[in-house]
Amino acid sequence: MAKIILQGGGEHAKVVLDSLLSQGIEVVALFDPKYRGELFGVPQLGSYDSNFEPEAKALVAIGDNTVRKEVCGNTKHKFVNLIDQTAIVSKRAVFGLGCMVLQGTIVQAHCVIGDHVILNTGSRVDHDCIIESFVHVAPGATLCGTVKVGEGSLIGAGAVVLPGISIGRWSTVGAGSVVTHNIPDHSIAWGNPARIHQTVNR
Repeated sequence: MAKIILQGGGEHAKVVLDSLLSQGIEVVALFDPKYRGELFGVPQLGSYDSNFEPEAKALVAIGDNTVRKEVCGNTKHKFVNLIDQTAIVSKRAVFGLGCMVLQGTIVQAHCVIGDHVILNTGSRVDHDCIIESFVHVAPGATLCGTVKVGEGSLIGAGAVVLPGISIGRWSTVGAGSVVTHNIPDHSIAWGNPARIHQTVNR
């Protein structure tokens, strides 16, 4: 695999970096204006340098979906996917670019995953799901079969989305929620069953 640079040096970057290094993948630098020094022996070089190791591939290891989208738009290196060695991913699932499938995640057949999606630790994505770009499925969350998640949405830790449900764009499902009905765009929902408590402008 090509050398990797990471954009982002915070908490999520630690998990991504650990996964890469555990698989023997060479990570040559982390870029984040907030950090300088080293993380797990990898140099943290401050602000992004588009001329650094131009043949290296990039991942944007930032958990916040809005920030991740912005940083991706300013990244000149070509993107690569990370699939952790402990993840179980169907050969019949399709991924875009820049995705991060982390430890213990399961992705079943005929799923379509967009660009720069985070499937975080121990998440479950069952058959025929469609996940649009810049989504974050948090640790332990479960998407049952034929679920659709719109661009930029967050499925909170341990949440369960029942079969056939659609989650709109740039919406948030709270941790531990059970989603039994469709959630529209720009909504914040939580509970069991999940109810919309707030809408946000974007």
